Amino acid sequence: MMSKKSPVQSLSLDDNIAKISILELPDKPGIAFKLFSLLTENDVQIDMIVQNINRQNINDISFTVREDLMEKAVETAQKFAFEVNAQKVIYDKAVAKLSVVGSGLIASTEVAATFFEALSEIGVNIQMISTSEVMISCIIDKDQSKEALKHVHKKFEEGC
Repeated sequence: MMSKKSPVQSLSLDDNIAKISILELPDKPGIAFKLFSLLTENDVQIDMIVQNINRQNINDISFTVREDLMEKAVETAQKFAFEVNAQKVIYDKAVAKLSVVGSGLIASTEVAATFFEALSEIGVNIQMISTSEVMISCIIDKDQSKEALKHVHKKFEEGC
């Protein structure tokens, strides 16, 4: 699928997700534990998690869930936000997760740069980024996801 010299083995697109963010959480030990324990108790499986930078002892946490779990996840997040005095919960089901998959991606800034360049070339804004040793994933607008998949595929076919 991808060029022989690229560490990229495949691309994947999941457009059956929702993004939930809890804004202005108190930054103290146990907050993430409490949130994800409540989600677990309510049978909400999560995918990506991103915690934003601490600013004046507050931060934001965003996570993704399957779209069919969004309502339960939002309800749980709202109860949690009220309990810990977070500012608010926002959610969006018009998102998709586009991922580059391969071995040793964490060591290849070229793969990340190429991936982000491809999205930039067609005006796709990245809402969240998550990485592992074998995957780089971005949350993007669902409306642009199929075009983004095609363009990223073309970009990596041209060579990374």
